[in-house]
Amino acid sequence: MPSLAQVRAANAAYKPAYVPVALFVGGTSGVGQACAKAFACVTNGNAHIIVCGRNRAAGEATIASFPKPPASSSAWKHEFVECDVSLMKNVHRTTTELLERLEKLNFLSVSPGIVTMSGRTETEEGLDKKMALHYYARWKFIHDLMPLLRKAKEKGEDASVMTILGAGRGGPIDLNDLGVKKNYTLGNAAKTTNTYNDLMLEAFHEQNPDIGFTHQHPGAVNTNILKHSDIPGKSIMQYALYPLAAALTRSPEEAGHYLLYGLLQGAQKGGVYRRDPHGVDIGKDKYFGSEEAVKKVWEHTVEATKVE
Repeated sequence: MPSLAQVRAANAAYKPAYVPVALFVGGTSGVGQACAKAFACVTNGNAHIIVCGRNRAAGEATIASFPKPPASSSAWKHEFVECDVSLMKNVHRTTTELLERLEKLNFLSVSPGIVTMSGRTETEEGLDKKMALHYYARWKFIHDLMPLLRKAKEKGEDASVMTILGAGRGGPIDLNDLGVKKNYTLGNAAKTTNTYNDLMLEAFHEQNPDIGFTHQHPGAVNTNILKHSDIPGKSIMQYALYPLAAALTRSPEEAGHYLLYGLLQGAQKGGVYRRDPHGVDIGKDKYFGSEEAVKKVWEHTVEATKVE
């Protein structure tokens, strides 16, 4: 298990000869924001960094916190792209726009999510909102933007994808109920989407073996995740639990560097990885996939994310 000092040193060694392009979907708060800030830190802001989310104020505040390169450096750019990714039509609109104007994409981090106590809550597109954020939107961003990742590889540059969710926290899936419409519980939805994230990366890796694909569990991080939940009494809970949370969790800054470590490690030689909160590859530990599951989940997802 690498120490924080070792992780920071490994990240600091990232010195590309080009200006990298990185997209952080869900980068306006939480662990996605932490990873974006870590990337901005190790590149000294000398990168084209795109933060994508639905909260423009939070996105612009995140960008404002990034270090800025000297005026003599002109290739860098920090921007916010607004998108409510719970709807696939919005994801499609955003990826289409990015495909039209970007020449490449070196790094893609996807981490949109929600904390909810509500049961199955369908979007206007018929998908459960929790699953749309934790899986379907992530798949669609990776799928749609693959041409830009491939262009980066064709230039001889890094190309790496990370989904931040729950590697090692999955469970068995029902191949006859892939939309989880029959036996929906919050626990079942969580375990299912964790497994789906494993399976989607295996499928993408099979098609693109030279690109790095990483599913990383961030661990317990002291973020403002309760603030954005629909849990009753969340403000009181957040206030009461803060001292305990601070003692038992890691800071967003620390988590961000461990997540960035996983993202950068994936770029070194391609492959597919499942990493724990310290960036250690856990291999097939607590893995619930199969070749049949990879195929069926892919086919289901293609249909579920279609935009008319």
